[in-house]
Amino acid sequence: MKQEQAPLSNQTPQTLWVSLRSAAEKLAAEDAVFAPFLTDTILSAAHLGDAMGRLLSQKLQTPHFPASVFRDAYAALWLRGAETLGGKIVRDMQTVLANDPAAHDALRPFLFFKGFHALQCHRLAHDLWHHGRQPLALLVQNRVSDLFGVDIHPAARIGCGIMFDHATGIVIGETAVVEDDVLFWHGVTLGGRAFAPEDRHPKVRQGAQIGAGATILGNIEIGAGAKIAAGSVVVKSVPAGATAAGTPARII
Repeated sequence: MKQEQAPLSNQTPQTLWVSLRSAAEKLAAEDAVFAPFLTDTILSAAHLGDAMGRLLSQKLQTPHFPASVFRDAYAALWLRGAETLGGKIVRDMQTVLANDPAAHDALRPFLFFKGFHALQCHRLAHDLWHHGRQPLALLVQNRVSDLFGVDIHPAARIGCGIMFDHATGIVIGETAVVEDDVLFWHGVTLGGRAFAPEDRHPKVRQGAQIGAGATILGNIEIGAGAKIAAGSVVVKSVPAGATAAGTPARII
């Protein structure tokens, strides 16, 4: 059963940062094997964005692209909009803590949940895509696919308060839009039905929930608060608040 924890509804990037540092200090003292890792990622960081950049860059690095490449790119993203990006991280964390019984505290998703990591990496890739660094954005996409089994095109527009639970097998295409507070389970595809470059991917509105293994194809809309049952194949728009299930999916 999920442990009781302090509400995050009024949390800010700074209060989240303070709680993460406190939890990291506690874990480092309790289990020495984690101390070097926590020192490098959190305890030596200056703020939430610095810690996130350190963590992601350690994961994304390759022999030809050292961690400094990604850490510098994330630092530039943070400088362009620390308040906005920090707020998105908080909203994402709130959603994970509210919906994932395995998330007993903020430190666990921050350090270990690949769905949370994939989402934060996408924010970096999306920023690079729109600031003239498309090859590096595609490299981030490729590394996220290799590391986490999550393939999100850098141009896809994704809001905040998003949870990718387990995350393995999530695919989101180039012209897809995901609004705030959407919940994904593993194996979800937001794909196209045509090879032409026009707007061809789904638009998932605020508060929708997409069950495991669901496939949503084409430039269709999943309305606000709609639910897509696990394993469904959706090729037509689903109204707000409706539940769709089946292959092909029908409103139930």
